[in-house]
Amino acid sequence: MQAIFETGFDIVYLTTVVLVGIKMIKRSKGRLQYLLYGIMAVTLGFGDAFHLVPRSIALCTTGLGNYTAALGIGKLITSVTMTLFYVLLYYVWRERYKVKDRREMTIVIWLLALSRILLCLMPQNQWISEVPPLSWGIYRNIPFALLGLLIIILFYKSVKENKDKKFQFLWLTIVLSFGFYIPVVLFVDSVPLIGMLMIPKTCAYVWTVMIGYSAMKGEDK
Repeated sequence: MQAIFETGFDIVYLTTVVLVGIKMIKRSKGRLQYLLYGIMAVTLGFGDAFHLVPRSIALCTTGLGNYTAALGIGKLITSVTMTLFYVLLYYVWRERYKVKDRREMTIVIWLLALSRILLCLMPQNQWISEVPPLSWGIYRNIPFALLGLLIIILFYKSVKENKDKKFQFLWLTIVLSFGFYIPVVLFVDSVPLIGMLMIPKTCAYVWTVMIGYSAMKGEDK
């Protein structure tokens, strides 16, 4: 039952975000914010596929234990692409709200992103181990959480200042995604059922993508 549900859910999720992303790229028509948004959605979908596809195969065949290496490498790739997702979202913010300065903020964003990627690449993560160390799961997610927090603050303030109804809930989607993700990082090894929180976390990312797509469609009318 789990295999059928998860596989079906993942197929719908990956197909949706990639197709929406491609559509946004094609229909951006010189509007940089929507081109970036489309690239962001495609990056999200293809990045998550490296983990979700092996997981679906494992669930439908011989079990997760026989796909430890593939799942671990997939998690590594997903961790990097998720970081790029937020960097792209930062540039969507700059373009949407016509931000021309804030050089210090850009430096902070890139420092956090590169720190996260560097920590993900460290061998101490033991990505292909059956029981990777929790400590490194925490270390690599500290700059990631700070990156997410900055994006939340930037969008929340700009939406209020510009009375941007089309993006009014974008900050909330990021809050939800981290709210569902952090307990998984901390407790999934001791309480496997907590892994189910990845489903609403994924739904929050779909919501993020659809906010940009809906805004673009609204401008196209």
